[in-house]
Amino acid sequence: MRLEGKKVIALVEQDFEDLELWYPVLRLREEGAQVDFVGKTANQIYYGKYGVPAESDYALADVSATDYHAILVPGGWAPDKLRRYPEVIQLVQSMNKDKKPIGQICHAGWVLISADILQNKQVTSTPGIKDDMTNAGATWVDKPVVVDGHLISSRRPPDLPVYMKTFSDILSKQ
Repeated sequence: MRLEGKKVIALVEQDFEDLELWYPVLRLREEGAQVDFVGKTANQIYYGKYGVPAESDYALADVSATDYHAILVPGGWAPDKLRRYPEVIQLVQSMNKDKKPIGQICHAGWVLISADILQNKQVTSTPGIKDDMTNAGATWVDKPVVVDGHLISSRRPPDLPVYMKTFSDILSKQ
């Protein structure tokens, strides 16, 4: 399996977009990656917008970006909560500094905006936060997936297949 030995953080918080969390996690696990759910507290059950649960493996305070190869930020309403945690901002900034793959879909761009890593980057997101992305200094592109170096962004659930193929391809080369 091409992602065997790769470790990925999947951030989780209440009201994540169910497909935007679970589809990427399952695809990466199918390819052999270890994907850990990381939330504010360990062993907490978080529920998606449509009621699908995800239990955190670790608390934000207990993980380090140096122990992982990539990070995934799901969409939904969770990003608006996640971006308020200093530990999330620090994780994303550390991953960015080390040029590790950062995947974001839909409203997840809010986390990258708060981490202040979008200046002069090409990205996409749900059109609903296009203005937020451009006001953060990014160039917004209306495509299913946009890659700018180690940043992999996507718009919404129908784009998940191409988003995860692209993310997996990039992660496999790390």
